[in-house]
Amino acid sequence: QVQLVESGGGLVQAGGSLTLSCAASGRTFSTYAVGWFRQTPGKEREYVGMINWSGVSTYYADSVKGRFTISRDNARNTAYLQMSSLTPEDTAVYYCAAGVDGSSSYQYWGLGTQVTVSS
Repeated sequence: QVQLVESGGGLVQAGGSLTLSCAASGRTFSTYAVGWFRQTPGKEREYVGMINWSGVSTYYADSVKGRFTISRDNARNTAYLQMSSLTPEDTAVYYCAAGVDGSSSYQYWGLGTQVTVSS
């Protein structure tokens, strides 16, 4: 069992940066891949990117590639989403999720943290 808690959301001006954290409980966190997703009201949840269990491999949606960076510190049971060059279109609730490495599904989800980018 893994429990995830996101933090670091808030209000930022367009062009600014923000780093989200995803703190996990459970000793098996280091064996899971971590994905980041976002959702705005009335829209489907959008995939942002993911990092494999070791942190060696990362993948990003085209909409954030070059602006967002995912990393993890397994010793601290924490994953991160560094966001830069933010635009109002990045405004959303951001979720982290953990899943079996190598699969495309995520079994554990956090409750999300709100990111609002003002123009």
